[in-house]
Amino acid sequence: MIEQLLNKKIAEIKPSGIRKFFDIAAEMEGVVSLGIGEPDFPTPLNVREAGIRSITEKGTAYTANVGLLELRKGISKYLEDRFHLEYNPQTQILVTIGASEAVDLALRVIVEAGDEVLVPDPGYVSYAPSVMLASGVAVAVPTYEEDDFRLTAEAIEAQITAKTKAIIFCYPNNPTGAVMEEEDLRKIAAVLRKHNILVITDEIYAELIYGIKHTSIATLPGMAERTVVISGFSKTFSMTGWRLGYACGPTSVIEAMKKVHQYVIMSAPTMSQWAAVEALESGMPFVKEMVEEYDRRRQVIVQGFRDLGFSCFEPKGAFYCFPRISDLGLSSDDFCEKLLEAEKVAVVPGSAFGDGGEGFVRASYASSMENIKEALVRIERFSQNYK
Repeated sequence: MIEQLLNKKIAEIKPSGIRKFFDIAAEMEGVVSLGIGEPDFPTPLNVREAGIRSITEKGTAYTANVGLLELRKGISKYLEDRFHLEYNPQTQILVTIGASEAVDLALRVIVEAGDEVLVPDPGYVSYAPSVMLASGVAVAVPTYEEDDFRLTAEAIEAQITAKTKAIIFCYPNNPTGAVMEEEDLRKIAAVLRKHNILVITDEIYAELIYGIKHTSIATLPGMAERTVVISGFSKTFSMTGWRLGYACGPTSVIEAMKKVHQYVIMSAPTMSQWAAVEALESGMPFVKEMVEEYDRRRQVIVQGFRDLGFSCFEPKGAFYCFPRISDLGLSSDDFCEKLLEAEKVAVVPGSAFGDGGEGFVRASYASSMENIKEALVRIERFSQNYK
């Protein structure tokens, strides 16, 4: 049978817990979705127009494997201006198909069979499977509500073994909205330097942060040479479908990532790259307006869950909140399934993001204020049946 020829690692990987509820909701009428992790703002008009011009005026041929030099220079300047990160656009930046490809490439060039990679729990759904696909072993590092779901140096050190090679960061965090401040990162950096562990830091939500400043661990002493910084245009500039990301880091690591990239991808979409050049040159006012609107929604949804009696810590980044629903006596999966069936509200079970997410759900405020308020009304009606 053909099934016997399939890679056994694929059989071990569970389907995405996010997609399950999207697929059900897509077949229902009148669903209010707080599930999708995608900006509801259109890509800025001037950015869209730049993409169109690139087709009509610049052509549709491949770019260099590493990406347009104009874009790499723009990324370099942006990272230095915004986050005090310094990368040579010629040798230390690789343009990828979304941040997801960048994470995959970093793992492929770092991980060998049996190597362990530390992953925050709860954490983004693709990290552990990506480690497995790179023949590594994903090791969960628990985070807790009472710590605002921040990683701690102590929790990381407790999971380090002789096989530990890397750790994946994602702060601001998906699914919790947690952030890491400089004081937290300094303690963690000391542990990682001591054990010679490489960092893959996914900073796709770095601009979506509220009331504090984003700090990249790569800016701390001794960390630039052991850190791959990954980001992209999907969240910051509302360019999800353009599929464009980038990786920055030590020349040797980026060069290795380029080898894999040029064989399996060739280059990121040309028109997306030219649109991204425009986004970096003129898009920051749009980003500021979008973040201000997210902040308003954030305050409404967090207070809304608290008013309904749910414990809900205040997220400081991204566009997710992570209320605890275990007091209703339901598992995360049961809560989401029953809520969708009874009130047509879609949220994502926390268990989709790791064992540490059980008892919570992820609710996205990358949806209109109207949808958020309507969802809260329906959730209140639903929760009355379990109190």
